[in-house]
Amino acid sequence: MEPPASQPPFAPEAPGPPSGAPTSAERAIVYLMAGVQFVNILDFLMVSPLGPRFAEDLAVKTSDLPLVVGSYTAAASVTGVLGSLYLERFDRRKALVFMLFGLAVGTALGGMATGLGSLVLARVVAGLFGGPATSLSFAIVADAIPAQRRGWAMGIVMGGFAVASVLGVPAGLTLARFGGWRTPFWAVGALIAVAAFAALRLIPPLQGHVEKAERQAPLPALLRLLKKRIVLLSLAMTALTMMSGFIVIPNIAAFVQYNLGFSPDRLDLLYLFGGVASFITARVVGRLVDRFSSTAMASVGTVFLVIIVWLWFVRIETRVPVLVVSTCFFVAMGFRAVAYNTLASQVPEPHERARFQSAQSAVQHAASAAAAFVSAQLLSAGPDNKLEHVERVGLASIGLSLAMPLMMLVVERAVRARAAAST
Repeated sequence: MEPPASQPPFAPEAPGPPSGAPTSAERAIVYLMAGVQFVNILDFLMVSPLGPRFAEDLAVKTSDLPLVVGSYTAAASVTGVLGSLYLERFDRRKALVFMLFGLAVGTALGGMATGLGSLVLARVVAGLFGGPATSLSFAIVADAIPAQRRGWAMGIVMGGFAVASVLGVPAGLTLARFGGWRTPFWAVGALIAVAAFAALRLIPPLQGHVEKAERQAPLPALLRLLKKRIVLLSLAMTALTMMSGFIVIPNIAAFVQYNLGFSPDRLDLLYLFGGVASFITARVVGRLVDRFSSTAMASVGTVFLVIIVWLWFVRIETRVPVLVVSTCFFVAMGFRAVAYNTLASQVPEPHERARFQSAQSAVQHAASAAAAFVSAQLLSAGPDNKLEHVERVGLASIGLSLAMPLMMLVVERAVRARAAAST
């Protein structure tokens, strides 16, 4: 049966205190988008922890593992640019379903890789579709949820990241232990196909933005968007946020195993504990962002993150258990992610949300790819696959992290000034 033709109105952008409880329609869309985020993020998250397993089978150097992650994000940046030109011209539901099916194919191809080249190619295919899927998910949430409840909504949607860590990554590692590293790629590909069918059946058509978009030529519309000071500031904030995290994230699994002696059979516990902590953090921080501000919560997360990266990658503290440090790392990243996504969702006007989200996705993935590629250059593989010069990536992460709250403060003030002017 075709979903109803009605759609939620565009959400007002004026920031303010929470007003009223979410409606049942809002809850349905938010939780479905959280499910889409779960499978999409799981596809991305599982590659790093599986790295040591397929590195041995495919004769890939551990210092080259960031290239596998970076290939996904580089491809996603390309489709992010294309999406910023054309996504506003399509029904958001149909576009999301198409992207999810493409992502399912790309993920399944990863399980058929025979070497570094074919694995990188498969991840490129996945990235071409996975990046726009993320943008569309956030655009749908921004369409449906007023700014006053956006923190609550983003907290739940970002909880998809946590659930992927709690359930998905440990399950994928368990599948790899018993069925080989290829099995998780095929299993996740099947889950993404299921999510595509669910989105097709349960999301109503979302076309309120199409008529205005069709009256505008794509390239001039994008250039008008990029000429806005608030948009450029937001994209700079995006680049800082992603680079500060992804210069270390692709190396965590190899680092804890080969440098810290953490058993690969316990790697699922690392993501399980971190995922539980992230899930709780996302729900709590979402409410705190609505009550206080995105910058305040991002600042708390940044201080926490800097301390952890210093202890873990620079000082290489071994007296603190790996599971404790890794869980704290997930918590710090959760603070920053919810705060950042909530603030970014308030930057575009309603009719340019998908275009903005796509431009933001392009910057997100380009920055992540750049950070991963730089990380691969800073590191080298020593005896027994041990990563050398990890303190370099740790110091780079700290420097980038400290700049993030300052940029968020500038963006948040611009959002409030625009709202005050329109009022």
